[in-house]
Amino acid sequence: MISLTKENSKITNAMSTINSDSEFIIEPKSGWQIIDFKELKEYRDLCFFLVWRDFKIIYAQTVLGFSWAILQPLIQIILFTIIFGTVAKISTDGIPYTLFSSVALVPWVYMSVAMAQSSESLLVGSKMLGKIYFPRLLFPITPVLARLVDFGISILIILCVMIYYQVAPTWNLLLFPIFLIMMISIPMGIGLWLSSLNIRFRDVRYILPFFMQILMYTAPIVYSASAIPDHFRFLYSLNPIVGVIEGFRACFLGTPMPWLYIWPGMITAVILLLSGAWYFKRMERIIVDVI
Repeated sequence: MISLTKENSKITNAMSTINSDSEFIIEPKSGWQIIDFKELKEYRDLCFFLVWRDFKIIYAQTVLGFSWAILQPLIQIILFTIIFGTVAKISTDGIPYTLFSSVALVPWVYMSVAMAQSSESLLVGSKMLGKIYFPRLLFPITPVLARLVDFGISILIILCVMIYYQVAPTWNLLLFPIFLIMMISIPMGIGLWLSSLNIRFRDVRYILPFFMQILMYTAPIVYSASAIPDHFRFLYSLNPIVGVIEGFRACFLGTPMPWLYIWPGMITAVILLLSGAWYFKRMERIIVDVI
């Protein structure tokens, strides 16, 4: 508690260093610009500080520390391999199930945790919102960026499994940044929507676990996307998580790039991000009053 109080006081002091002779009037911005990139640039130091604070809080007073970034997806990989790979014997197009599931679960764990934390970000930081002004957009963005450190550590699981099964990297790996950006944009877009809705409808926190389960089983994490009938392929591919998972598998395992499963999800991810930013901007002016 002491460390958190110190961190919050640092933010307050950093934001309150304003000349007492100057007068600032804060009004809602007009225009069609969804995201004020100029304002975000001005507050980039605060953004970095919030990300660093969130990262430190995650592992504060933990025994295993950074090991949790590996243990969390690793335990799921072991359970999925036993249940779905050994017992249920789900088809994976000839790929060993441990390898098949690890490439999918690592990005999924990142997205699910980032979405959950982003949706709760305004409620968690409610005490700061009414005291000082800064772009409210920083709150739902911070967990998404902070969790990238965990993702970077958990990538080691995929590399170790690839080495064990002697899977050599291919030229598909050059496309990895595309799917990395897509992976980040999904929890960011959904987080903007859910964090905005969460301040008005507290049911969101109860619906979120069911929403996560639906997302998980409507994406090719447990099973292969090739199991989906052809006439449902386009509708299925509109789920942006499908494109991320299939893209990761193609990048790391060297399988053919399934663009038919990827490009519809890319469009959906862009729509989610833009619409989430638009709705967040509409709600931004009443956040402090409602919360």
